[in-house]
Amino acid sequence: MTPEPTNTEAIRVIGRFEAGRGIPDEMRGDVRMLGALLGQVLRECGSAGLYDDVERLRLATIQAYDEESTEAFDRATEIADSFSVERADEVARAFTCYFHLVNLAEEHQRVRILRERAGHPGREDAVDTVATAYAQLRREVGDEEAARRLRDLRFHPVFTAHPTEARRRAVSASIRRLSELLTQHDTASEGGAEQHRAHRRMLEEVDTLWRTAPLRAQKPSPTDEVRTVMSVFDETLFTTVPHVYRRIDDALRGDDSGASAPVVPAFVRIGSWVGGDRDGNPFVTASITREAASIASDHVLRGLERAIERIGRGLTLDAEGTPPSAAVVALWDSFVETDESAAGEIAARSPEEPHRRVLLALASRVARTRSGADGAYTDPEQLLADLRAVQESLVASGANRHAFGGVQHLIWQVETYGFHLTELEVRQHSQVHREALAELDGGAELSEKTREVLDVFRAVADIQRTYGPRAAGRYVVSFTQSAEDLANVHRLARHALGDDVPVLDVVPLFETFTDLQAAPGILAEVVDFPEFRSRMAATGNRLEVMLGYSDSSKDVGPVAANLALYEAQEKIALWAKDAGIALTLFHGRGGALGRGGGPANSAILAQPPHSVDGRFKLTEQGETIFARYGEPAIAMRHIDQVAAATLLASSPSVEERTSGAAARFADVARVMDETSRAKFFALVKADGFAPWFATVTPLEEIGLLALGSRPARRGLSVESLEDLRAIPWVFAWTQARINLAGWFGLGTALESVGDEALLKDAYRDWPLLRTMIDNVAMSLAKTDERIARRYLALGDRDDLAQLVLDELTLTKEWVIRLTGGNGLLENKPILQRAVTLRSPYVDALSLLQLRALRELRSAAPGSGADDEQRRLLLLSVSGVAAGLQNTG
Repeated sequence: MTPEPTNTEAIRVIGRFEAGRGIPDEMRGDVRMLGALLGQVLRECGSAGLYDDVERLRLATIQAYDEESTEAFDRATEIADSFSVERADEVARAFTCYFHLVNLAEEHQRVRILRERAGHPGREDAVDTVATAYAQLRREVGDEEAARRLRDLRFHPVFTAHPTEARRRAVSASIRRLSELLTQHDTASEGGAEQHRAHRRMLEEVDTLWRTAPLRAQKPSPTDEVRTVMSVFDETLFTTVPHVYRRIDDALRGDDSGASAPVVPAFVRIGSWVGGDRDGNPFVTASITREAASIASDHVLRGLERAIERIGRGLTLDAEGTPPSAAVVALWDSFVETDESAAGEIAARSPEEPHRRVLLALASRVARTRSGADGAYTDPEQLLADLRAVQESLVASGANRHAFGGVQHLIWQVETYGFHLTELEVRQHSQVHREALAELDGGAELSEKTREVLDVFRAVADIQRTYGPRAAGRYVVSFTQSAEDLANVHRLARHALGDDVPVLDVVPLFETFTDLQAAPGILAEVVDFPEFRSRMAATGNRLEVMLGYSDSSKDVGPVAANLALYEAQEKIALWAKDAGIALTLFHGRGGALGRGGGPANSAILAQPPHSVDGRFKLTEQGETIFARYGEPAIAMRHIDQVAAATLLASSPSVEERTSGAAARFADVARVMDETSRAKFFALVKADGFAPWFATVTPLEEIGLLALGSRPARRGLSVESLEDLRAIPWVFAWTQARINLAGWFGLGTALESVGDEALLKDAYRDWPLLRTMIDNVAMSLAKTDERIARRYLALGDRDDLAQLVLDELTLTKEWVIRLTGGNGLLENKPILQRAVTLRSPYVDALSLLQLRALRELRSAAPGSGADDEQRRLLLLSVSGVAAGLQNTG
């Protein structure tokens, strides 16, 4: 064993590693400060020698990574294996805390840059903002058509409860408090009392983070999941989205913004499956769906009440200078009649301030709506009408800045969120519907399962009556395989409610390779059904179709799935265009690359012509919800980028480039599809693959993590991949540092094409291939072949292990050749920095996970070692997820 390095040598090695990552000075200072705070906490609160053991392992993994030294890697392995289980637990927790702090520092740096750009608009990226996209549209299609497209713009993220957020909510809350303190530390005078106070409180918060149990004691209930998602609205989205609209209007109109009617519509709609998605989740019931809608409505009504009060209190415009319109006077008189006592209190606080009085009266009426008292609003359109009456009155009296300032902000909020906050969507498997109808048609006593299916429609009807049609109504049918699967929803609704059925938008979800190919034929048949014809006539011939990325990738591999998804979108979009249908494609993208993840804006610009047309809808889940929407500045940037791409995707230049590239490289696509699929099948269809996969990854143990209420698999075993959900499929490969779900088959596909010059042309000119290869490069950068080999060695199938490793090598070689440079992500230095900064620390946790997994695989049943090793493994899973910043 190599002698222990001296402290001086440790400082040199660590300093050289950090310097070589290209970390900005401010971020390096944050990382070092937060790391020092954690070190202090470990010395104060950890067991004797913990800090020294953490530093020993940290130094060894940095040396092994930075120097690519086998000797250093073996030494790191020896250190990890030498710890007692109790010490290994502590070390795993320490590294996990460190990742949370590094992630925080990196987010803080992103916010720092975004705020700097906001202060210097000329430095804003010129390609991915709504303002620049709109300017390009005006050049290509003219002012009138560009304005129409902006008016019709729609971005519709749908939050799901798919269990991919490994952090506890308590940990997330602690990190958010640290973020606020880091900002305070930044803005305080150097060395002053405020900075000292922020530093002391950060130390206290890091201590809290260390002492907070990293693993949930039990799985969250569906209601817990609803409340977790609500925290994103309360802390960020409710107030941030109107600021996005304002910032875009500012960029488009300059000084005129806020002085006249905005040109930017309320283009964001938020959907939710949380409390509505019952596909494979027996814990989501009709009563849960009702409760989810109630919780969301309570949150938005409280938010609206506070927002209207805040704007109202500041509207101290006297009646002489800003006289009210007759409509505003009538609003006040009506309120006096409804609640004379409250009106008296408001009038006393607002003498001769009629607009202030009326806004405070509207806030009071929103409060009554929340409590169900007399005088409540019956729907958000009534509140919108009242707010517009106030706005028009202010305009008529010359107070344009108030009319199109704070009051416009309120109008945008109501237009975006209504009284429901999220548009709750129901999802159920087509097979469940078929089984329920078989029972109903058979005339026998109904099972509890079928009664529950029927009660869902009653719940949707109740929600619509209480909160309006937008609150619920979309019904997603998983594994749609025929037009009958969609008609079955309407049949079940009639069984439940007779002729008094709710408004239903039935959305097919095409998930497998076969279903994607069948989609255009199924859609052509279903639009002739009476219920579909009627609903489309009422909505301007609109139709929504969902595409599943997760199961298609698990079905045929990531390369063939991407190509199949493009082809399906192309055919569906062409069919819709010919039929005069306003199509919205709903993309069921997961957070991880193996489930369709990756940057959304580049993916949008790679879609086929007419498949976007100013409307983009996708699922957001787990860690991606908090990463994209948890911090206001980042949420604003993300929404702006996605909206810009959504506008640009249907510009003539982008559509011409995309369709031209698809035609030019059609033969390349055909070869890649066939060869990648064959390679993928050679692995996953090999005899014994499923149990081997469960042996060489922590698949079984991941199912024990209390991530979400939804079961990890559809069946009881891993004898078949068909019963395994896509999330654990991706999560397990990620934990094993192989990330196979994101890249396997691409190397063989590119090798089969063989023509490097042609492929470089395709990478440059074909957006679909460029997006695919860039995403694979990111996925490969998070792999580690040395660690992967040790996971694969846990199985007794050298043939399968070698198949994986050979394809890994081949894929890396081709990706580097096409992207340029000598290593992965050299064309994306910021992303490369983020990955390489964390990699050696992730290695440390992987080594701890490996030792636990080896013990679990070799332990005799009932030996008593299982619980200790399993806890260590789960701790390391949480840490690796934090380090790699994605799970499933």
